Amino acid sequence: MSASEIKQKIDNAVKDAMRARDKQRVGALRLTMSEFKKIEVDERIELDDARVLAILDKMTKQRKDSLAQYEAAGREDLVAQEAFEIELIKEFLPTELTVEELAALVQGAISETGASSMKDMGRVMAILKPQIQGRADVGAVSGQVKSLLS
Repeated sequence: MSASEIKQKIDNAVKDAMRARDKQRVGALRLTMSEFKKIEVDERIELDDARVLAILDKMTKQRKDSLAQYEAAGREDLVAQEAFEIELIKEFLPTELTVEELAALVQGAISETGASSMKDMGRVMAILKPQIQGRADVGAVSGQVKSLLS
């Protein structure tokens, strides 16, 4: 596997933030880098861009869940931190797909697999997942595929 360009960009961003003495940014970026390092050590691999995107997606989803919980609890200080981290992670993700682009990808995957019912959903999602990784919410896409196949 080749080294990840996204991971390298984040590493460079850590160094830039350290030079700028931006403690909040350094802390959030170091959390991201530690997540990468943990997976590399546990699995004895070097991360590629696809895996880095999957990790960033997961981290974004975790922060959105936390954000909702903190808002419900009225913890504005933690809401601000989670929102900051979400925006920071988004800087390293590819641009999000528009509704039209996403619909075209879904239709293309359905026609490519010849899917006609819910039992074909796994095959459709297997084709879509690498195309939408980091660019759209997999759960929302799954719901869209479900509605088209049912």
